[in-house]
Amino acid sequence: MGPVSSFLEKHYRHYNARETLDAAKAFKSFVGAGNKMLVSLAGAMSSAELGVILARMIRDGHVHAISCTAANLEEDVFNLVARKEYEHLPNYHCLTPDQEVEIRDRGFNRVTDTAIPETVFRHMEHALLERWQAAARTGERYTAYEYLRMLFRDGVLKPHYQVPPEDSWLLAAHEMDIPVFSPGFEDSTMGNIFAANVILKNVPNHQVVKSGTEQMESLVSWYLENDKKGRIGFFQIGGGIAGDFAICAVPLIIQDLELKETRFWGYFAQITDANVSYGGYSGAVPNEKITWYKLDKDTPKYNIHSDATIVAPLIFAYVLGD
Repeated sequence: MGPVSSFLEKHYRHYNARETLDAAKAFKSFVGAGNKMLVSLAGAMSSAELGVILARMIRDGHVHAISCTAANLEEDVFNLVARKEYEHLPNYHCLTPDQEVEIRDRGFNRVTDTAIPETVFRHMEHALLERWQAAARTGERYTAYEYLRMLFRDGVLKPHYQVPPEDSWLLAAHEMDIPVFSPGFEDSTMGNIFAANVILKNVPNHQVVKSGTEQMESLVSWYLENDKKGRIGFFQIGGGIAGDFAICAVPLIIQDLELKETRFWGYFAQITDANVSYGGYSGAVPNEKITWYKLDKDTPKYNIHSDATIVAPLIFAYVLGD
């Protein structure tokens, strides 16, 4: 056991700290027994550079599928190819509207304390357009993730790397050939540029990018195949579409496909700073998921109310034995 793990064992004894350690221990035991783990990413985890440790988790075989917003999908690549062009904004709490306009007019988009240059997408826009057009000509269809995998496969991005490639979780997912599901493609820079190219007739139709329901079909197939071999766990960072899309695969299988013998998710942990509210998903307690056929009453459940940029690396470090 390394120093980080030892620190957690010694000091994380109560409240959210204890919940964090319990979730980490259960995660490590769960995957150590040969089970699979899906991780969902909401928020701006890629801009927060969670990939530095998440990529290690993937390459070490502790993460077997990812569900993420399309923004997290592309922002990991943005960080990979343009990190040196970013600006750090340590006083982001105090920015005035006029300062926000100044940041915008200098060509940056702000994500909390990080200003991302608008030019970052130009590293790959032309290459993606070529692949969208090629798919349209041949009648082929791919997910947003699969198009990015083509850029990795073809070496298009490699000359532009500005951080060590081992820090990219998306590159790690490509190397380890694990599935990545990204519902809500339209809520991303890549999705907006794709839609613009369809409107401009540079791409003849929207069908070259697979829909969310098609990705759900793939997720269901992945779940059914892996449920034959062992249990499947769910580690949720934040809430939103990335989490709810993926966790709904089980109620779909049990209620809609009526495959009643399918097992519920075998482990569940969530890191969230959202509070329980009227109908909100991000702050819903894990037990609420029992009524939706997502979790069983005996499923190990961990609910950590904290900042995921602080907690997730600690849990992952514990699993890795750091």
